[in-house]
Amino acid sequence: MFDKILIANRGEIACRIIRSARALGVKSVAVYSQADKAAMHVALADQAVAIGGPAPRDSYLRGQAIIQAALDTGAQAIHPGYGFLSENPEFVAAVEEAGLVFIGPSQSAIRAMGLKDAAKALMQDAGVPVVPGYHGANQEPEHLAGAADAIGYPVLIKAVAGGGGKGMRLVERPEDFAQALSSAKSEAATAFGNDAVLVEKFILKPRHIEIQIFGDGVDAVHLFERDCSLQRRHQKVIEEAPAPGMTEEMRAEMGQAAVRAARAIGYKGAGTVEFIVDGARGLRPDAFWFMEMNTRLQVEHPVTEAITGIDLVEWQLRVAAGEGLPMTQGALSISGHAFEARLYAEDVPAGFLPATGHLRHLRFSEVARNDTGVRSGDEISPWYDPMIAKVITLGPTRVVALKRLEAALADTEVSGTVTNLGFLSALTRHPGFRAGDVDTGLIARDLDMLCRDAKPELWQIAAAAALAIDLPYLTDPLTGFSQSGLIWQSVDLEDVGPLRIAVTGPGQARIKLDDRDISVRAQGDALRVEGAPGLVRGLCAEGRITLFGATSCDFVLRDPLERKAGAEAASALVLAPMPGLVKAVFVAAGDTVEVGTRLAILEAMKMEHSLTAARAGTIAEVLTQPGAQVEAGTALVVLEDEA
Repeated sequence: MFDKILIANRGEIACRIIRSARALGVKSVAVYSQADKAAMHVALADQAVAIGGPAPRDSYLRGQAIIQAALDTGAQAIHPGYGFLSENPEFVAAVEEAGLVFIGPSQSAIRAMGLKDAAKALMQDAGVPVVPGYHGANQEPEHLAGAADAIGYPVLIKAVAGGGGKGMRLVERPEDFAQALSSAKSEAATAFGNDAVLVEKFILKPRHIEIQIFGDGVDAVHLFERDCSLQRRHQKVIEEAPAPGMTEEMRAEMGQAAVRAARAIGYKGAGTVEFIVDGARGLRPDAFWFMEMNTRLQVEHPVTEAITGIDLVEWQLRVAAGEGLPMTQGALSISGHAFEARLYAEDVPAGFLPATGHLRHLRFSEVARNDTGVRSGDEISPWYDPMIAKVITLGPTRVVALKRLEAALADTEVSGTVTNLGFLSALTRHPGFRAGDVDTGLIARDLDMLCRDAKPELWQIAAAAALAIDLPYLTDPLTGFSQSGLIWQSVDLEDVGPLRIAVTGPGQARIKLDDRDISVRAQGDALRVEGAPGLVRGLCAEGRITLFGATSCDFVLRDPLERKAGAEAASALVLAPMPGLVKAVFVAAGDTVEVGTRLAILEAMKMEHSLTAARAGTIAEVLTQPGAQVEAGTALVVLEDEA
């Protein structure tokens, strides 16, 4: 076994690897960018080395700097985690040339699976079923459009390199193909340095089921399946294992296909073989097809660990150190059911836009395993993936595991940034998901229902007002005493309006709202609010009030001196919805635009976001240019005032 390893990654996966290494008695070295100098993974590691600026290309993608850090600290091996350099064969070669061990597959295995078109051809030769489509070298738009016509719409355009939904577009009509192709190629070129794409038949009720495999370079086993069908914008939201409705016959067929794929390339380490499954008539052994193989540890690997009792990172370290497969196929079994929900800093109603912010408060539930790389006080940076945590629950049955997930999310507290916490909670209550009737289109179909903002109840408004005046901390015995009766003060909440509150004693208050008089009293750092279903916990900071729990919601304190621009001015401005890089600008001053006209492309979190005109008009001014790095709320384009 190694004495010391370097982890060429950051965030929750770096923290997770450090803990498994420590359990084996292996020391760890972290690397970090300028943006991450105070990060959690840096604090957890035995040593830490600075490797550059905040942009990934200046730090976590600097292979030679990472290798040098390993050599300088005496590390014997490098674990890449996932993302960044984890599937870069040139980096693997450089690691080995430096006399170090790469904890993962060989460069030849990564190359074999790195391009989706070549991988599909290899899988066909290995007897693994593949989705009908065009995987050839001809990238002329006319040829690809013709291939789409031959396959039959709807089709999926996919970048041959990379993953994570980048460079992927669903096209339902021939007339939309050209623009979708151009957009997919542009995004693929930015994310992977390769704009080549393939075209596949889009399965109408697709399920995304993947098989966890593990090899030692000679043989391989599978650790059963995960269902990753709950997706938004082709990225996973909640994963589970085993897949609902899976039969033993189909599990065996899929597992054997995945193992054939691993053996075909002499695979070593942890990997995932992803299949698209037609769920229209239930799960059948003749209705699954190979999509791609991820030659690394997957984000959702904890659900497999939960149902098998296996530490996959431990296995990675042991096999990389020269051991054979730790267990045979026959010794592996499933026990229970597990879920993983990905908690992100993102604005769901705005289209799942990634968000930034200062985490003023962060607390996780003890019901779940919580894999995270951030703490209270940390920043969600615009430079990296905005994941806050993975919330993982295990139960003896799917029903129990899902109830525990619902409870864990309700008990998770985050303040300081917008998150998808409420959206995740709504998903756990979705009737179809609860019944196991899932497919990759579920979220898109029911997005309005899942994102519906319920009108805050009176007790929530009262709790927000009490938190606005820091009621739990008004503990002086004379608090609220006045010889002239109650002293009423005003609290103005955005989208609610002014309301009156009076402190009646230490940690006690009355709120007048809608002709009602609601009593509130503090109980520790929580509140007992008249009409509330239980104790209410929350936080007020920097003008924002967050109520935690299953009915969590946010309120904004309105500054009485604040002056807002009128609706006319707002409609004339096109603002950056998030921090990012202006990739392209399509208009100039004097141009006439219609509703929906593309004005610019903003790249953020490695994804491209099209900014469109909200109304028809004439461009008065363009305030940005390609290559500009902008903050959220920056004015990019101005339309002339309407007559």
